Amino acid sequence: MEPQPTTAQPRVRIQTEDFDLSTEVAALHAADTRVGAVCAFVGLVREWAPTLGAGAPALPPEGALASLGRPGAGEGRTPTLAPSGAALPPEGALASLGRPGAGSEAPTPVADAPAFMELEHYPGMTERAIEAMIEQAQRRFEIYGARVLHRVGRLGLGEQIVLVAVTAAHRGQAFAACEFLMDYLKTQAPFWKKEHSAAGARWVDARASDDAALAKWGIEADNAA
Repeated sequence: MEPQPTTAQPRVRIQTEDFDLSTEVAALHAADTRVGAVCAFVGLVREWAPTLGAGAPALPPEGALASLGRPGAGEGRTPTLAPSGAALPPEGALASLGRPGAGSEAPTPVADAPAFMELEHYPGMTERAIEAMIEQAQRRFEIYGARVLHRVGRLGLGEQIVLVAVTAAHRGQAFAACEFLMDYLKTQAPFWKKEHSAAGARWVDARASDDAALAKWGIEADNAA
């Protein structure tokens, strides 16, 4: 598809400062009347470790929750509240699972509670790698333009970390290209992430699930090997 009209801002930016979604999207499709759809993804820094401490109730045995209150659950067998020999979770346990502060007691804090994330990149090489990703997206999908903005440095929980935005004539192509770029970005872009907590810091390794997400586009990666 033919490229979009030239804009003043580069389509790849690596920066420490925050960004405004509406401003970036408006600049991406400004003066391009061919655009009928814009798809944008914003990634945030989230908690990367469980927050339930030692005092929190354990999950019930596998299969126990599946049959609770469901007549006939279990492939036609007589419904049971839990598998044979398995005890029901303590009273109030189900209500408090995954709900900080729920239940009669406050959740026990963990020693490695997340504090912040630190990102590093290789100036020049990182931008070129992302530019190559956008070029591939333009060959695969009928899109007009794309913008990738990635922050580096110290980022706290809940802060914006990445923006991927794509314009196209139709939403299907915009959605697909945006997902493709995010899957590619997660595995192929040269960024290094370090998680900091009260217990110390650790570098983040690639996950097999990220490689699997990229594989659905016909691209093999072994970052998690």
